[in-house]
Amino acid sequence: METGSVQVRLGSTGIVAGKNGFGALPIQRISVEDAVFLLKKAYQNGMNFFDTARAYTDSEYKLGIAFKGIREKIYIATKTAAQTGEDMEKDLKKSLELLQTDYIDIYQFHNPAFCPKPGDGSGLYEAALNAKRAGKIHHIGITNHRLGVAREAIDSGLYETLQFPFCYLATKQDEELVEKCHKADMGFIAMKALSGGLITNSAAAYAHMAAFPHVLPIWGVQREKELDEFLSYMENPPEMTKEIQEIIEKDKKELAGDFCRGCGYCMPCPAGIEINNCARMSLLLRRSPSELQLTKEVQDKMKKIESCLHCGQCKSKCPYGLDTPALLAKNLQDYRNVLEGKVSVG
Repeated sequence: METGSVQVRLGSTGIVAGKNGFGALPIQRISVEDAVFLLKKAYQNGMNFFDTARAYTDSEYKLGIAFKGIREKIYIATKTAAQTGEDMEKDLKKSLELLQTDYIDIYQFHNPAFCPKPGDGSGLYEAALNAKRAGKIHHIGITNHRLGVAREAIDSGLYETLQFPFCYLATKQDEELVEKCHKADMGFIAMKALSGGLITNSAAAYAHMAAFPHVLPIWGVQREKELDEFLSYMENPPEMTKEIQEIIEKDKKELAGDFCRGCGYCMPCPAGIEINNCARMSLLLRRSPSELQLTKEVQDKMKKIESCLHCGQCKSKCPYGLDTPALLAKNLQDYRNVLEGKVSVG
């Protein structure tokens, strides 16, 4: 493995990882063979931190195959979306089985609507603590999209890591959260480092992360080309230049205000609308080749917005407090304008 890359210490866990974590959500979309190839290539070229979840269909299974025999040379973080201690124990048992290991380095509560604590009635934290005492997990973490829950997790002193969205589109409150973790000696894992695909310049994203030496970004990887891009930054990390700063400032202006991050916590939609993509279609059209967004399949998905029941479920579940139905309506109108040639994109 490479040894000259930038390293990040994840707070009190003592875990030291390269500043290039592998986000294993996207590998559920590719074959076992392709996923194992990417995972092994990542490890062989210096990546040593891999983040997955019980909810990511067969992602854990693919990691288990890829890292059989070299388990002690890498760090694996996974997650449980269980609501009770009993279900958490079942999730952990399944994760250990699929990952072909007898321990998880960081076991995280997956975006809970509350901060699990001892005595809260859920039994979640007690189950995690028992598993830690048994050696099945080494560190207890939490992931979230809600500032309130994240702050409570830090203040509680119960968690060793926080995984939260963070990139150069972050708000002042997000940056304060990062600093709060640093002061508490709590590891900070940055998800959505490319803002769900809205940031298209990974070098700019990486250069911004360099200003936060205690932050470990995890990059979602699905293609070898993407992996090669991030691997190249391990020995030659991008630096903040005038050109990169201009890219960041341009993106901040373009993406200012309320926009859908594509986290998917509003799903499923009772009307069958693919909210996490449809609610940010305007941005996707501007920031990626438009032909990808104008296929018959995508047109059909956007047309489903007309079936919105205005039930309010998506709005109530959005961790960013967005008026999702209004956002969907706006994106549908923008999309129609593009189809009708009233607006040019791409």
